[in-house]
Amino acid sequence: MKINKKYIYLTLLLFIIELVIATYIRDQFIRPFVGDALVVMLIFSFARIFYQGKTIKLGFAVLLFAFTIEILQYVELIKILGIEHNKIATIILGATFDWFDLLAYVIGVGIAVSLDKKIN
Repeated sequence: MKINKKYIYLTLLLFIIELVIATYIRDQFIRPFVGDALVVMLIFSFARIFYQGKTIKLGFAVLLFAFTIEILQYVELIKILGIEHNKIATIILGATFDWFDLLAYVIGVGIAVSLDKKIN
């Protein structure tokens, strides 16, 4: 298995940006919308370190994963499991469903796929 070093650096950069957004920004656009677009880009970039297959397949898989998490928020899985007070679970699974999150995921994956084609 060949590791793509370009994506290691990109993943670290996106992770740092996400940490800065989560820690310091409390607005109604960057944190909820841009942050969601960046998180799917982060997931795509991390997967791309190891996966050398087709860009579109990876983009679809990341989008499917993000949509699945959002659907789990819609059905309030975190409450069903009784872990709504667990901060780590809330961060990982999220707590509230938002239709705009789905749009942010599509935009983020679209950007990731476009950048991937330019990088490679």
